This record gives sequence, structure tokens and C-alpha cells, in this order.
Amino acid sequence: MATTRLAIDAHEIRRQFPFFQPHPEMRSVIYLDNAATTQKPYAVIEAVSHFWAYQNANVHRGGHGAGAKASALYEAARECVAKFLNAREPAEIVFTRGTTEAINLVASSWGETFVRAGDEIIVTEMEHHANLLPWMRLAEKQGATLRVWRITDDGRLDLDALRALLTERTRLVAVVHISNVLGTVNPVAEICRIAHEAGARCLVDAAQSIAHMPVDVQAIDCDFLAFSGHKAYGPTGIGVLYAKRALLEEMPPYQVGGGMVRIVSWERRQWAEPPAKFEAGTPPIGEAVGLHAALDFIDSLGREAIAAYEHELTEYALRRLQEVPGLRLHGPVPDRAGIFAFTLEDIHPHDIATVLDTRDVAIRSGLHCAHPLGERLGGATARASLAVYNDTSHIDALVEALHTTRKVFGYA
Repeated sequence: MATTRLAIDAHEIRRQFPFFQPHPEMRSVIYLDNAATTQKPYAVIEAVSHFWAYQNANVHRGGHGAGAKASALYEAARECVAKFLNAREPAEIVFTRGTTEAINLVASSWGETFVRAGDEIIVTEMEHHANLLPWMRLAEKQGATLRVWRITDDGRLDLDALRALLTERTRLVAVVHISNVLGTVNPVAEICRIAHEAGARCLVDAAQSIAHMPVDVQAIDCDFLAFSGHKAYGPTGIGVLYAKRALLEEMPPYQVGGGMVRIVSWERRQWAEPPAKFEAGTPPIGEAVGLHAALDFIDSLGREAIAAYEHELTEYALRRLQEVPGLRLHGPVPDRAGIFAFTLEDIHPHDIATVLDTRDVAIRSGLHCAHPLGERLGGATARASLAVYNDTSHIDALVEALHTTRKVFGYA
């Protein structure tokens, strides 16, 4: 099938990724599992390797040049993230191990301080466990009520339904920016505005949006936002919590130990200022350097250009997937991100993924760490997900492999 002319040359972009180059230890695959993790460009791998080889030292208190250099690199990464998100200042950026730890930090620190018995927390039906289980546990611990904002039949969120759920006891609305199953792009700025009008805080899970579209925390006006480096072409083991400075100042530490305290004596202790107050122990220094390189890589392509390219690629994928008999795609059509959860006839999703793997097409199958949503959808699904290095030829290969899967199981 003819390749559509698109704005970004994905073939050239793939040249920047060792994963896509011939290697005796690797089988060449069409990688469509980007919602789980993205591949890493040479720039990220080299930045991390260079740090470990030539710049490795602990940060903030070393009385030597290597320590000063490591500290400068670590704080430069924080400044990079702050600029990338359009935070008001670097102090609003806390480094964590990932989205999961960032949200657990908010639930434990802010939640256990400000959520009381009888209060309410609103979560959507499409949340990943990372933005669901911390609030379930908090509600149980504090005696609060978890209220579920249900999705529509086409996988969207109805803002009027949110207004109906909000009460004077609502303390937080937790919402994903892009669903990791449905591909739904939620209107998070409007959701935050509605939550704030009711006196509630709003947390945005940006794990699936950070590498695919511009994310501006001031424009969104969220109180908290979390993302992971490994879904944005960066290393694993590094994530970000953005929080408004005033909130960080009134929140107690999440963990205690070295580096997060100013004064300790037998009689008293005085915590450090944010963000150090929330970064106990040795932080992920090399990983932060890698995240800096990953965000620079994204900016080198242009976030608006990435969003436009992936939008075109998503539209192409939606057209091609409709050609597969017996395929049921979940989520809104059109106006969605490049995440496609589907079933095919009555073939088990794991079997779909296995057959596709024999055709060198890598996808994911299962409940995608969103079990309540999976129950709503009727069970497990297969999932293909896009990144900026994918192109129409990859969609064509996916569709061909799905036709093959139907034949293998006797449907053609």
C-alpha cells in the first residue's frame, strides 16, 4: 500500500536509535509497544554512559570538583524539566523513580495530611493502576470515599458527569491525560478548572502524553502532574512530580533520610526546602542526566511537529484497522492518540500477540494495568501504540499480520 506523505521522516529518526539498527544479538522488529516503554536514542544512551564513566559522583555536598559537576548536571536536568513543562520555577520539580512513585508521594504526603474521614476523591474509570491504587489505599486508610467518574460508551469523559460528582467534600480529582488503553485525550485544563471551582485539587497523570504533545502545567493549571522518563525516550528509574510550590511547602516529607533535612538534633529537626525535602537519599543522578538528553531529543524534533505527525499516523492507522474483519477497536474515533486496544474475533489477545511476534510485529496484550477498565470493556485486549519513529509501513505490517492471525485461527 502506498505510503502517505507525512511531516516527519521516521526512517531518518530511526537512525538515531540503536534498537533499530542491525545487530547480531537482536531480531529486527516493528516496535508497536510504545505505551509500555519507548526505545532510547543514541543521545540518551551516550549521555548516561558518559556520566557513569567520567562524571560519576554524589550530589550537593561533595567538597570536590567531580561532586560539583554532578550536582550541576543534576540541577540542570531539573531546570530542563521545569522549562519543558513551563513550570514557574525548578523548585516545583521533584525527581522520583517514575509516575507510580510520584503519585504515591502525593497520596502519602498531601493525601494523608489533607484528606479526612468523609472526604471524597474522584478517579476516572480509565485510570492506570498507578493513578488508582494509591487513591484506593488512601481512601481506606483515611476513611474517605472513592467516587468513580464513569466513561461514556465511546470511551470519553462527560464533563457534566464530573460536575454531578463534585461536592463540598471533594478534595481531589485524579485524571489521566491520555488513556493507556483507549487512547482518549482528556480535556485536562477544563477538568482542572471545574475541580478548582468546586474547591478541589487536580492531579494529572501525563505518562502517555509527555512525549507526544506539548504539556504546559500553567496552561493546564493542574496542582500536580506526574510522568515517567522511560515513556519519553529516556531511562527507566526516573520520573517527575510537578507540584505547585505552595503545595510542596505545606506537604510533609514522603521519605526521610539524607539530603532532605537542614537540621537534626536529639531535640528537633528542620526539613529542607522543596524540592530537596522530597528527595531523600542519593537521587537518580545518571537517570536525570539521561532524562535531560531525552527531553532535548524531543525538543530537537519539535513537540508541535511530533503531535501533528502522530495525529496523521493515528488517522492512517484508524483507516487501515477498519479493513480487518472481526476487529473491534476500543476508544473514541476520531480524535484520539496513537494507542489502539482491540480484540479480533474470539482469538485471545495473548494469541494475537504471539502470532504477530512471529511476523516481527511487537505489541502488548492483557489488561494493561487498568483492571476496572478491562472489566468494563469485557476483558483483555491486544494493544498497539505509536511513537515518532513509527510510520505507515509499520501500520501496514500490523494490518497484514492481523490478517495472517485470522487465517491461523481459521477465520479466512
